[in-house]
Amino acid sequence: MSEEATYSTGEIRTIALAVIAGVFFGGVATGVAFPTLPLLDEKLVISAVMLSIILSANRIGRLFMNTPAGTIIDQYGARTPMIFGLFTQALAPFGYIVGLHTPPTHLGTLPLLGDVSLPGLVFVLARLFWGVGSAFVFIGAFATITYVTTADNRGRWVGYMRGGQSLGFPTGLVLGGLLTDLASMQTAFLTAGVLALVAGTVATLVLPDVHGGADEGRAAKLREVPALLAANPTVVLIGYGNFAVRFLWGGIILSTLARYASDYGLELSALGAAGISGIVMGLGVITSGSMTIVTGWLSDMVSDRTLLTVPAFLAMGAGFLVIAYVPTIEALLGAIVLVGAGMGAAAPALLAIMGDLTPGDELGRMGGVYQVMGDVGLSLGPLVAIPAVDLWFGYQLTYVLCAALVLSCLTIVSLPLLRNPEVTRTGVKAD
Repeated sequence: MSEEATYSTGEIRTIALAVIAGVFFGGVATGVAFPTLPLLDEKLVISAVMLSIILSANRIGRLFMNTPAGTIIDQYGARTPMIFGLFTQALAPFGYIVGLHTPPTHLGTLPLLGDVSLPGLVFVLARLFWGVGSAFVFIGAFATITYVTTADNRGRWVGYMRGGQSLGFPTGLVLGGLLTDLASMQTAFLTAGVLALVAGTVATLVLPDVHGGADEGRAAKLREVPALLAANPTVVLIGYGNFAVRFLWGGIILSTLARYASDYGLELSALGAAGISGIVMGLGVITSGSMTIVTGWLSDMVSDRTLLTVPAFLAMGAGFLVIAYVPTIEALLGAIVLVGAGMGAAAPALLAIMGDLTPGDELGRMGGVYQVMGDVGLSLGPLVAIPAVDLWFGYQLTYVLCAALVLSCLTIVSLPLLRNPEVTRTGVKAD
């Protein structure tokens, strides 16, 4: 597909760096706002349920926007939709500021939702804007990187892109926490908005007009994802891997780690459960982001990128088993390195494989389907995590089942892809 592209190494580097800047600053902007959002329920006069809706609204918006965004990118190219996404993301933090200054008008107490207020609705709307924008940003980034690269160098640039995306969020968490403590919530939100505007401006100046050339009638909607998957079985395999990784990392680990540390009495110096979970997650994110970059580069040097997913899934499975059977702080630190490294190794390899196999006029739609399956995992994980450890299985069995799920990827994802001759690349060489 993109083997016909004629971009030079310098052009690829310039374009890729613009894309990476977009996803990195987008991640930073997301992270800057996140430490303050869970603290807003009293200020906004809303219930805990409404606060949860605010926190999840961006994922909900992105889940429903992924496939339409992919179709738009296939029809009109990646440049304009991605720039639109970056500036749409930038609206969200400024929407937070509007919400902070909106009169705390109580709109009523609704069944299931509890207390609802006018500023709470402003925050929900702002988060939805962020979700819509992030759908265009991720899929546009994937389509652009895939289009301008070839099978010989795609892995490294996909790895750099995912690495920038992975490292942006924790960078923003630290920055947002510091800004809130040293200045104010409004300062943190304003910084997030400015960073998002910088990302959009850089993309406007640098991104090329990459056009896939699809017919306008080939639109895709969320309800048509099953049909798209049925027509593209390889995408099903790759999407399952993305679902499993997102479900386990963004769902189970993020939702249960602090409780796990608290219930097992894990301590590190003067830190309690919250501090330990923060350090452990930070270590996992850094490991994942670093491994993403390394694995993307390595995947260009092997004839079949799928080979890299085997140790990746094995490492994740081993990490979950260690957490299940060895509840000590030392074991937890080692286990999170295994899980983070496995996630960081699997993600760029799978995304690069999908780029290798997807025709240029379908990059947007297939990228959207890939993102939908990941967002389903991100949304489903938190819903089942706490009941699983508290009510259904307990910590040990829950983490054993997590290990079984990730190891199932060896037979559902790795083995079929290894047997697929279309995945094997001939004449592989390092640039």
